[in-house]
Amino acid sequence: MKQITETSRLILREFELSDAEKMWELNSDPDVIKFTGDPPFDSIEKAGEFIKNYKDYSENGYGRWAVITKDKNDFVGWCGLKLNEDNFVDIGFRFFKKDWNKGYATESAKACLDYGFSDLNLNEIIGRASSENTASIRVLKKLSMDFWKNDDCKGIENSVYYKMNKSKFNTLFNK
Repeated sequence: MKQITETSRLILREFELSDAEKMWELNSDPDVIKFTGDPPFDSIEKAGEFIKNYKDYSENGYGRWAVITKDKNDFVGWCGLKLNEDNFVDIGFRFFKKDWNKGYATESAKACLDYGFSDLNLNEIIGRASSENTASIRVLKKLSMDFWKNDDCKGIENSVYYKMNKSKFNTLFNK
């Protein structure tokens, strides 16, 4: 297990093959993937193949990470950074519906921004969401990310884009 960072309640680590069943379950919930543009995995085996073939860690030095609760060692979702198709680093997150409204998305995303700016020395990180995905937009706003633009995103029309730069993050969070 390669741990990336942690918060008071959560551990963020690289995906492991043993996460395949949880990844399959997560992407099987239509409410969880409603605004993502991603299809569900066909099977646990397909989720395992996704994890085996996940190259972001080796190619970019970062990626999406499993989010594990410290108190119960539960896989509650994922959060992390990704070099996207437009060559921007974006923050993304996805959690089981039973774990919504517990602050996990904001908490883990803030830790990812900190890791991106402090450990990876990135200068800017963006966040994108369907304009209908009010929960994800609320998280981006809680992180104090600035609205940037409306645009299509991976086939999702009228998506909203937010961004944060290193200087603003450091000022807001006394880094």
